[in-house]
Amino acid sequence: MNPICGKSRLPPAAALLTVILISYRLDWQTLVTARIYGIPLPVLIPVFVVSIGTVFGFAFGYSMKRKIEVIVESIMRYERGNFAHRVPVLGEDEFGLIAGHLNRMAERAQQQVASLQKLTTEKAKWEERMKEAVISEERQRLARELHDAVSQQLFAISMMSSAVKETLTGDDRPIYRQIAMIEKMAGIAQNEMRALLLHLRPVTLEGKRLKEGLEELLEEFKAKQLAEVHWEVEDLPDLPKGIEDHLFRIVQEGLSNVFRHSQATSVTIRLAVRNRQIYLRIIDNGIGFDMNKPKSSSYGLQLIQERASEIGGIAEVISFPGKGTQIEVKVPIIEEEKGRDA
Repeated sequence: MNPICGKSRLPPAAALLTVILISYRLDWQTLVTARIYGIPLPVLIPVFVVSIGTVFGFAFGYSMKRKIEVIVESIMRYERGNFAHRVPVLGEDEFGLIAGHLNRMAERAQQQVASLQKLTTEKAKWEERMKEAVISEERQRLARELHDAVSQQLFAISMMSSAVKETLTGDDRPIYRQIAMIEKMAGIAQNEMRALLLHLRPVTLEGKRLKEGLEELLEEFKAKQLAEVHWEVEDLPDLPKGIEDHLFRIVQEGLSNVFRHSQATSVTIRLAVRNRQIYLRIIDNGIGFDMNKPKSSSYGLQLIQERASEIGGIAEVISFPGKGTQIEVKVPIIEEEKGRDA
């Protein structure tokens, strides 16, 4: 029994000797005295046996060497973390058995890596949700404290300044101008505070649909701002949660810019769907700005463009000094292929 191949096989030298004996009908005397090409047969037989043994040994050794190289190469791949590699079929001998064991081991390792990655991803998502919950709670706390303390104090300063102005006479013009400046600064600070409170709203829609959330946001904006607020929000199809959250924040950021920079007396928001595309416009009649010059509100406009880009859309800003500002956002609606995950 061959220990490598596992099959009963006659050695090549014995097979050659058997053929010669059969050819000479087992006549030992003839076998000893026979010559081939002038060479005694007893001399020729060992030469043939050694030659054939060498050829077969070389072929067998080369085959074993190639199989060992394949196995070593596969082990090195696994050592480098490439568990998707599989050892090719090496036959039905012991090398084939080793290849099968290696492939099964690699498959189990690959499954364990996939489970570990899935666990890590779930952990990261859980940490992100916890972080968002803490941030949202802290934002709401800050908004309450700012509204109950700083905002009320600014309002009181504005009212007291207005009352002091009413008591001044014509002889107090320098003081009147200073009080008027204090009142104006208090008003500007109030607008900044309102914008900050608006910006501290929760990042998400808190379970509401986009239309409902926007209407509540615009009602709040209208109650806190002297500017006229108009909106046209159509009934929208069911949109992915991420798109709705980003559109809500874009409107929120746009209104914050109106509060802080535009000095507008009127603002209009339009949201509609046309030809599988979402159109959002925020238009105000404020002081506008030169688009070729740096503007303090450019950071907020940059955030709007980044949010639009994150959901596959584009945001364009058009403004001229004294002509107001228009922000237009376009987002395509991509239908999910049915049965894609089947």
